[in-house]
Amino acid sequence: MSKKLMYPALSVLAAAALALTGCAPSASTPAPSASAAVASPSSASAALAVSQPWVKAASSGMTGGFGVITNTSDADVTVTGASTPAARMVELHETVAGSTGAMQMQPKEGGFVIPAGGELTLEPGANHLMLMGLTAPITAGTEVTFTLALADGGSLEITAVAKDFSGANENYVEEGSAGMSHGQPSGTPGSAPASAPAPTSK
Repeated sequence: MSKKLMYPALSVLAAAALALTGCAPSASTPAPSASAAVASPSSASAALAVSQPWVKAASSGMTGGFGVITNTSDADVTVTGASTPAARMVELHETVAGSTGAMQMQPKEGGFVIPAGGELTLEPGANHLMLMGLTAPITAGTEVTFTLALADGGSLEITAVAKDFSGANENYVEEGSAGMSHGQPSGTPGSAPASAPAPTSK
């Protein structure tokens, strides 16, 4: 090969090498991994399943949400809160014995813990979701969507169907500036103290 042909050939090879170098990622800027590019779902939310979800039909005020939450994982899962477009606020409630021995409702400190491989039942007179400040009447047959917040930062959406139910009435009594407290089941929220007899539900 003559010198006249050799120089152009070397120039072409050098240009190709520079082009390939420009396309490769530099050592200081690694290519993003698949896990960084795609957000993984919460492992806790994937382990939960909700069966028999339902809400007590109510025209206004407050009502309760119920169902069975099952945990299929080998670790406890904690529900720390809940929300729904159907109410201005949702609290996690438990039923405990008060100072007089009567059963009363109160917010569940630390949230609901669903044990590994176990389940938690939300039912009238026990643990439940308390919808406070309904944004519209909830009539029988209406679907109500909830979002459960989990301790690991994940969430779980469930859809419950409203139905008529004669129990699960909550009585809220004003206690000065402390706000609302929970009393024995009664009729209209805030209409009577905990010791008052429960009127017939509509």
